[in-house]
Amino acid sequence: MKETILVTGGAGFLGSHLCDRLLEEGFAVIAMDNLITGSTDNIAHLNGRDDFRFIHHDVTEYIFLGEPIYGVVHFASPASPQDYLDYPIQTLKVGSLGTHKALGLAKAKNARFLLASTSEVYGDPLLHPQPESYWGNVNPVGPRGVYDEAKRFAEAMTMAYHRTHGVDTKIARIFNTFGPRMRLNDGRAIPNFLMQALNNRPLSVFGDGRQTRSFCFVSDLVEGIFRLLQSELHDPVNLGNPEEWTVLQMAEAVRDLVGSNAPIEHRGLPEDDPKVRQPEIARARERLNWSPRMDVREGLRLTMEDFRRRVG
Repeated sequence: MKETILVTGGAGFLGSHLCDRLLEEGFAVIAMDNLITGSTDNIAHLNGRDDFRFIHHDVTEYIFLGEPIYGVVHFASPASPQDYLDYPIQTLKVGSLGTHKALGLAKAKNARFLLASTSEVYGDPLLHPQPESYWGNVNPVGPRGVYDEAKRFAEAMTMAYHRTHGVDTKIARIFNTFGPRMRLNDGRAIPNFLMQALNNRPLSVFGDGRQTRSFCFVSDLVEGIFRLLQSELHDPVNLGNPEEWTVLQMAEAVRDLVGSNAPIEHRGLPEDDPKVRQPEIARARERLNWSPRMDVREGLRLTMEDFRRRVG
């Protein structure tokens, strides 16, 4: 029998790609999602497979699975600033109660556990680039605090289960990731720019656009997640592309790729918006033999083609 992995948030952008990869690697997969921000469209191509099933369930409630479980990969959470501003309580609950329930299942099943954490644990960083040893600069009561602190709490609980109960845990700090299956109205920079450029509308850049981000294509991120899941690492690991872009550069790149002549429109900077974001990935390089391979511009082309198909 195939070993089974539970992917919470399995109908989301990242979760669905991870389901694909785990199936390719010979695992049976259970995707669990309450569909607040996920969509069964992302996993429709997996319908009918004997080694895949979907369970519509809120992971903040008790999780019951009768069969043996090899691994629990906890990806459930709103992930874009727009999402966690729309769903602040749900974001806090899935990071706290949901992580507790997922860890409890991993403990009961003697399964390995991987937490999808985030670069947002670093907040608006005072150290650049950001290594895993950096503790961050987070405003706990600002509008972004619901996501930042939910993930920081999730990391603390994950390490507590490792130290107290001996659960084989891993923590991935995921930096900006993009690719096919992102929601058209996701609210993050690349989907926003693509939708605006494809509709020849002004591209919205917050502030002067000189704030930086590091964009990793989804296939590279999933490769890093898979390697981390199979590793013996327990400390957090940054997974992201260290190539740094300004937001304005990304807007211009998307506009050029689409062939739009729409202007760039500057808007007010959201509260606590990070000024810089760039991962230090020495740990991933040395311990996982991992680094991104996909050229960002080629990844943008693939993402644009996916958006064009869905926009119609």
